[in-house]
Amino acid sequence: MPSILHVSDIHFGPPFLPDRAAAVRELADLAKPDLLVASGDFTQRAKRPQFEAAAEYLRSFDLPIVVTPGNHDVPLYRVWERILSPHALYREHIRDALNEVYRFEGLTVVALDSTRPSRPTNGKLRRGQLEFARRAFAAASDSDLRVVVTHHHLAPPPDFEHDRVMSGARRALRVFTDIGVDLVLAGHLHRAYIGDSLDFFPGERRETGIVIVQCGTTTSSRGRGRERLKNSLNWIEADRERILVRHYLWCDVERRFRPHSEHRFGSRDSAWLEWGDDAETAGGEANEAKILSSRDRS
Repeated sequence: MPSILHVSDIHFGPPFLPDRAAAVRELADLAKPDLLVASGDFTQRAKRPQFEAAAEYLRSFDLPIVVTPGNHDVPLYRVWERILSPHALYREHIRDALNEVYRFEGLTVVALDSTRPSRPTNGKLRRGQLEFARRAFAAASDSDLRVVVTHHHLAPPPDFEHDRVMSGARRALRVFTDIGVDLVLAGHLHRAYIGDSLDFFPGERRETGIVIVQCGTTTSSRGRGRERLKNSLNWIEADRERILVRHYLWCDVERRFRPHSEHRFGSRDSAWLEWGDDAETAGGEANEAKILSSRDRS
């Protein structure tokens, strides 16, 4: 069963917290996920030194990495650069492609650039990007878990603070439902949300939902709402039959990320439904025991 370490909103620059970044790398070394997903905002102000530091940090992980740009990776105050070449430094240092398909055993991931340089704080997925995702998943195996990664959120935060979702979110969710997307990973909000698209958007097919996993800011001081001054990441184990999401928060006392909550979804009649506490954990407890045991030996 594929495992994913999901981080977001790294923000190299003034808000960056090096000890959190080191702890993420330690967790990756101990838990050994199949891939790392970083859902945007690698920099604070899209400056070359910030991109260089972010690229060096990503290279320090010995595993495949899925990325997508965030609005902070587009220049805000350098207006002409934002208009004429908004992703030049991102493409030079992080990844040249803005929309990309990643294929792993049992897993197809489509990363889509949701940035909108003309309106930097809000995002959007365009029709061409949705068709790009449709073609990518049409070529996937029927047994593959289908994952979309964006920076901006398709779901409002649970505290409804700054709750405006990206432009065209409902259209995107309709398309993703139609093409069988199982899981959407995103960031931007600087606080987490883990649930189902049916929680807030029933759509036309009320029996079919998509698991939505938002990540807070993993390595910056810019947490918001209920994660103010906090840092978080997600550990995911999933296939087309079940999805486990373990949400981690930074623990100041132990100086590491610790599990905070666990969310388990089972596929029943094509709908992802959250299971009760007595459900299987897809090997989660064993994995956490491995992490703790490895740390105790160090």
